[in-house]
Order: sequence, then structure tokens, then C-alpha cells
Amino acid sequence: MIQPKFLVLIGLLFLLACSTEKQQLDTKEEILARIVAPIFPDNTFLIGDFSGVGDGTTDNKPAFEKAMQASEAAGGGRIIVPPGEYLVNGPIHFVSNTELHIEEGARLFFSSDPAHYLPVVATSWEGTLLYNYSPFIYAYQCENIALTGKGTIDGEASETWQLWRNNQKESQLLSREMNNNAVPVEERIFGDGHYLRPHLIQFYDCKNILVEDVLIEDSPFWCVHLLMSRNVTVRGVRFDAHNKNNDGIDPEYSQDVLIENVSFNNADDNVAIKAGRDLEGRTLGLSTKNIIVRNCKLKGLHGIVIGSEMAAGVHNVFVENCEASGYLKRGLYIKSNPDRGGEISHIYFKNVKLDLVEDAFFITSFYHQEGEGHVTHIHDVFVEDIYCREGTAAGIVVHGFPELKVHDIYFTNVTIEKAAVAFDLKDARHIVMEDVSIGGQAGPPTWAQ
Repeated sequence: MIQPKFLVLIGLLFLLACSTEKQQLDTKEEILARIVAPIFPDNTFLIGDFSGVGDGTTDNKPAFEKAMQASEAAGGGRIIVPPGEYLVNGPIHFVSNTELHIEEGARLFFSSDPAHYLPVVATSWEGTLLYNYSPFIYAYQCENIALTGKGTIDGEASETWQLWRNNQKESQLLSREMNNNAVPVEERIFGDGHYLRPHLIQFYDCKNILVEDVLIEDSPFWCVHLLMSRNVTVRGVRFDAHNKNNDGIDPEYSQDVLIENVSFNNADDNVAIKAGRDLEGRTLGLSTKNIIVRNCKLKGLHGIVIGSEMAAGVHNVFVENCEASGYLKRGLYIKSNPDRGGEISHIYFKNVKLDLVEDAFFITSFYHQEGEGHVTHIHDVFVEDIYCREGTAAGIVVHGFPELKVHDIYFTNVTIEKAAVAFDLKDARHIVMEDVSIGGQAGPPTWAQ
């Protein structure tokens, strides 16, 4: 009888052989040529014409519904929200060919009554597809949509939704159990009686998307979630989001995404690139790929992150010309564990400046020291022209897995002025370093006495 461990080994070797074959990957220039912001019909809809009032007390949900319906009937257009305080008791659901423009001086702020976000909608939570409370701004199977303007989108969650995190564990574990037991998605009903916080903004199975200039504050959960979407531009957006799990931008199962000139200030990951979790992610096999992050200001918990929900694989990510201010726990962070499987490959970090961090660069295949049976294959990561003032814990950490080592990681022109631990390389092979300095540069050798 063939032993199960032998079968696992054969599977890992097969994965390694397949993954290291030369991949036909798009260049950064080819990706940028495909990413084009949507264009809208020349129709204008003023929210005031639909009984919208920015007095801070009137419920504007009916006004946004009517404006969206009018845009849909006209074949698309631009909904304009002028300066004012707009209470919205429930979600805003997009329709195709529509731009929602929030002018400078306008603030949309959302109700904290969970009943306002029912009935449940198709969404996901921490990498598992399910039905839950509607995201506050939500688009499902739309195309040619935009959220623009220098106004503010405020989730009003710090004293309400954020408190749900203390009660979410049971539902969180149930969602993961449903995932790994292949329970049909239509039977994964959460919402009332559960404590899974909704996203602030989510685009699900959409294409041709623009998010530009808005200020995002006080989100109940992840701020901008790009789920199974493509041809996405997020630029000029500003964040001031300090609740638990307030990731800035989460592309998941998505491709052809440009994130540029964004100013992050988040209590969690600034950019977290994901691709589903566990059995569902491996089964769907919808890799996240062709992601460009450039010219961004990083601030918060972690800077640029890949994982930990990445079971369908993450490939061809370009991060360049980004700069951090203040403290980050980790600057550049790739994380997975043996629950995930999948592959992370062809990741390019170039010209990134970090200030004070706990760890400047960190790869782990054993995130939270949990999981079994599905080791992630992490390889071909290129780290070039990186500067960090200080890593209070470590400069460069690469932790693979005994059965499948992290390999082919290239560091070129990396300077970390100070670090408690310079390197920690474990279950890793072919780690290449050229012009790397951690803890200061050594002088010429002294003469023997």
C-alpha cells in the first residue's frame, strides 16, 4: 500500500516541477496598457433632485436608490453629491455605467443599525464566499462604475460595529468549517444572529472600476474590497481608518489592478493582496495577478502584504516607489500557512523606503503556526532598492516549510540602517544577496598587530 506521506511528497514534487517551469507572464507595461478607467454617458443626476438632503439627520438611502434607478434607466451617468452631511440608513447599491461623485465638503455617514443592511447579499468574509450583511457601498456584477470626488465616506463604526469583533469567533469558525466541508455557498447564510462585520466598500464580480480621491474613515471591517474584479484603478484615495481589521485595499481573486498615489493611514494592512482561503480557494483556482502598487504613502500596521488568504495563488505583483512614514509593524510581508496551499510567485518590490518597523521584510509559510496538508509554494521574489531606517526585531526574515522550502528570493541594493537581528533564514534555499547592508557598512580590513 502506498503510504499517505509518500503521496504528499509526490504531490509536492509535482507542484514544484510545474511551478518552476517558465511562466508566460505579462510585463508591467502590458498590464498598464490594459487598465483603462471607465467613461460614462453625459447624464448628470443631482442627489437633491431625488430628495437628498445634507442636513445630517434626513435618511438619504431612498434618494440614492432613486438616483441609481434613474441612471440605470438613462443608460448611465454621474450622480453628484454636493457639500453637506448625508446620513444613509443602509447600503448604497451600484448599477452599471454609473459614477457616484462625492464633492469636497460632502460626507456620507452610515447607520449603525444592522437591520438596515438586510437582506443579506452575496459577499465574502476573510476569504470565504457567503451571504452576509450588505457592504455599505456595494456593487455586484456591474461594469463601468466609479466612486470619485474629494468628499468623505465615513462608516461611523468605532463605537458600534468595531465591538462585534469580540463576538465573531463562533461565526468566523463556522464560515471556515463551511469552506473546508464544501458546503454550497447558497447555504452559507450569516447576517442576523451572527457577528461578521460588513465591508465598507466592496466590488464583487465587476469590471472597469475607478475609485478616486475620496477620504475613507471609520470602516466596520475592510475598507475597499476588490473581489473577483478586473480592470480596476484606485488612485488619489486617502485613508483615516483605525478600527480593527481596517485593511485599506484588498484585491482578492482579481486581476489587472492599479493602485497609485494613495495615502494610507490604517490600523491594519495598507494593501493586502489575497486569493481566497483553504479548500474553496484551491478549488476555484482564480489567481490574483497583474497587480501594480506605486507612488503610495504607507502608514499603519503593515505596509504591503500578500496573504494570508491566498489559496488560489498570487502572481505578478509590482510594488514600486512607495514610502512609509512613522511606525509599521512589518514593511513588506508575505504570509501563508499549510491550510492554504497555492503558490506565490513573481513578486517585485522596487524603490521602497521604510522608516521604523518591527521587521523590514518577512516571508513565512507557517503564519500563526497553524495548518497542515497544503503547503504554499513561495518563490521568485525580487527585492531591489529598499531602504529602512530601523528594524526593531529583524531586517530580513525568510521562513519556509521543511517539505517545501521558500526559494529564489533576490535582494539587490538593500540598506537597513539598524536591526536587532540582521537575517533569519529557515527552510529557505537560493537566497541571493547583492549589495545588502544591515546594521551599517563595514570598513576596509585593519592591519594585523
